[in-house]
Amino acid sequence: MGNIKFVKENKEVIAADGANLRLKAMENGIDIYKFIGKMTNCGGAGQCGTCIVEIVEGMENLSPRTNVENQKFKKKPDNYRLACQTLVNGPVSVVTKP
Repeated sequence: MGNIKFVKENKEVIAADGANLRLKAMENGIDIYKFIGKMTNCGGAGQCGTCIVEIVEGMENLSPRTNVENQKFKKKPDNYRLACQTLVNGPVSVVTKP
């Protein structure tokens, strides 16, 4: 089990190992999309790139980056992830809409 701390929202949620970061955010009322992403997101398929989050602590407790993420984040820091492609396996701190 791991806690996910959403820094900007000052909210912490409990997640079972292997929980999807996007789904846990949505289940707990955390808005991870900027304005345009609210209308154009792909629903968690990893295709649109609108659910970008920044991991500030606990990178070692996440699933590895997927090929989709590696392609979308070529020029972004290593701690940027797509919430829909990220599985949580321990405590992490997340900044939404970086």
